[in-house]
Amino acid sequence: MLGFSRSSRRYGWIVLLLSVVIVSATPDTYPKNPYLDVLNYTFELVLSDETDEIEAVATIDIYFKKDDLEEIRLDLINQSDELEGKGMEVSGVWSGSQRLAYTHRDDALYVRFPEPSSADHQIQIRISYSGIPATGLQIGPNKYGDRTFFSDNWPNRARNWLPTIDHPYDKATSDFMVTAPDHYQVVSNGLLVEKTNLENGMRFTHWKQSVPIATWLYALAVADFAVQRVDTFDGKEIQTWVYRQDRDPGFYDFALPSKHVLEFYSDYVGPYAYEKLANIQSNSVGGGMEAASAIFYGDNSVTGERTVRWRNVIIHEIAHQWFGNAVTEYDWDDVWLSEGFATFFTLLFREHAYGHDDYELGLKQARDRVHAYYEEHPDYRIVHDNLSDMRQVSSGQTYQKGAWILHMLRVRMGEDAFQTGIRNYYSAHYNGTATTDDFRRFMESASGGEDLQPFFSQWLYQGGFPVLEVKWSYDNALKNLSIEVSQVQSDGYLFELPVELGIEMAGTDELMLETILSKAKSSTSVTVPLDARPVRVIVDPKTKLLARWTAAERE
Repeated sequence: MLGFSRSSRRYGWIVLLLSVVIVSATPDTYPKNPYLDVLNYTFELVLSDETDEIEAVATIDIYFKKDDLEEIRLDLINQSDELEGKGMEVSGVWSGSQRLAYTHRDDALYVRFPEPSSADHQIQIRISYSGIPATGLQIGPNKYGDRTFFSDNWPNRARNWLPTIDHPYDKATSDFMVTAPDHYQVVSNGLLVEKTNLENGMRFTHWKQSVPIATWLYALAVADFAVQRVDTFDGKEIQTWVYRQDRDPGFYDFALPSKHVLEFYSDYVGPYAYEKLANIQSNSVGGGMEAASAIFYGDNSVTGERTVRWRNVIIHEIAHQWFGNAVTEYDWDDVWLSEGFATFFTLLFREHAYGHDDYELGLKQARDRVHAYYEEHPDYRIVHDNLSDMRQVSSGQTYQKGAWILHMLRVRMGEDAFQTGIRNYYSAHYNGTATTDDFRRFMESASGGEDLQPFFSQWLYQGGFPVLEVKWSYDNALKNLSIEVSQVQSDGYLFELPVELGIEMAGTDELMLETILSKAKSSTSVTVPLDARPVRVIVDPKTKLLARWTAAERE
């Protein structure tokens, strides 16, 4: 999701070593259902132009992992005065022909069974309900005043209109079977199974998603669309769905770069998981939303100009099809595995398609944003500690700092080992879930067994931001350059930092880079033999370091 040739050199590092704080986990405040596994949801929905109330039947295939469960809980927002009468009202729950007892309270649906469950046993229940969604399904006019229906499930809003286990760890396949007025086009996840005109000006549309996904990735878009089959990739359609008024500029904007992006990520990471890729104009998001196989872009995404901004949003949301969608974070605490990865892989594609300078430009812009956020939130850490307020599930740091962490890991490991780790991690957790520790273990294995725990701990599990003060002086008599590097941040956090220094000499465009290892806690001094005084010392000339710094000759 988004809100938005060089000279040969000698390489070197200054490494600043420190102690690292590791945050211990606390109990998860966001409830899971560890003994249930939903296999498939079928949502039968009736939409109308006369009312915002939806009529629905959800059929849910559930696999029990434990004996003796007498009750299950599903997330479903109930009608309430606080929501001004909005929310869902359940009219009945069945298993086959047997009506089941249920209680719908505190935004959860509790369903009781006449007999306790048996492990490794599967059942199917059917829930009939209706209501006006408070959120989750946005019903209202688009920018042209036309009535539309668009899902908006991230991060935990699917429960406003769909009875689900509304948590990223539980992934399931799905069917959306929608009856709506026939002047609408309907698109959802997966493949189109059926589209049939009914009596009374209604149309039935059935989309089937055969790959398990998390609930926030379920998509429904109902509008007066113009639809284009743009191309195919690996036998799968690439589609564009835009408002009919935006047909020509929309078809132009979304024709590129989707296929190129799909090809690159499939080659670099692993196979694309889904049956199609649809780019969809929507009024339920401002930037982009990575719903699996059916990506949403904001009302104003169509410009007819193929702007760099929206080009990068397209790349980011397609990257999510691999990270966040096919490999999903097990818990919201690890949301950087989705947003940080999509941000980094956007940069990686930009490097591939538009050159290394564009990659470095993106990194520098991201670094500026990381520092700006740090100024207001010095203690913010990427892996959170079991959020109770889902409005805080992500921030700009999750995206930009997460991307920088992957960039620094790539630099540290080298391209071949980094790609191997990424591919192995993706393959092992394909269409499943993962944690930060899972990812770390794959990268350690790809690096030949290196212990990456200190690196992960300082960048992901603690706050802070490194601020460096670099001072240098040249001794004409001894013919050497003395450099002192200090961490001067006032937040109390210290970092282990590889700092690359470029020494610029008169009469040449080449930078001399030295390899120096310092083991001081927060500062180090090094001496470099030089025949002449340098013009200046440049910190991080190749954009490898997430830090701020000053560099000056000592007076």
